Amino acid sequence: MSPDTLPSSLEAESIGRVLASGELLFRQGDRAAAIYKVESGRLRLIRRTVDDHLVILHTARCGEFFAEASLFADAYHCDAVSAVQSSDGRIPKESVMDALHADSAFAEAFMARLARQLQELRARMELRNIRSVRDRVLQYLRLRAGTDCRSIAIEGYLQDIAAEIGMTREALYRALAALGAEGHLARTKTAIMLKKSDGP
Repeated sequence: MSPDTLPSSLEAESIGRVLASGELLFRQGDRAAAIYKVESGRLRLIRRTVDDHLVILHTARCGEFFAEASLFADAYHCDAVSAVQSSDGRIPKESVMDALHADSAFAEAFMARLARQLQELRARMELRNIRSVRDRVLQYLRLRAGTDCRSIAIEGYLQDIAAEIGMTREALYRALAALGAEGHLARTKTAIMLKKSDGP
């Protein structure tokens, strides 16, 4: 079973909702009552620092679960906001827990999903420790592209990428321009294509 596939019993319980761009799904501190699956669009999990700086913790894309940590928490630990017009399915956490206990294949796939999220989080933390803005952007693009794909779709605004990797929008634009001039990438309105993989 895919880590982003629900058993038929949970699919039947999923409650759909359409969100406008910028609409809040839940807020940090709200009672954690469900997990969600993106049916279309994108949802951002965000926090604000004490100085009101926006930090994007994760962007959930079509077909992905999000807010899985709510299964083991009383309250949500971040805000969930629709990046574009989106739809999602809400699955009560009690039902998910029952399915995890009853369906070992689903439990294993779900654990694989959580492990993948942890790996992605560690990779983003490592990115923020790269001091060079240019090198941080290049490493981010390589991680997004994976091992087989050299093209990264630009979903939404580039300032969202900047927030994800901890830099200003202007710094990101300058880094992309420099990497393009060096021949590492080419850009269109909808994608960034990596052209080199031989070192930094």
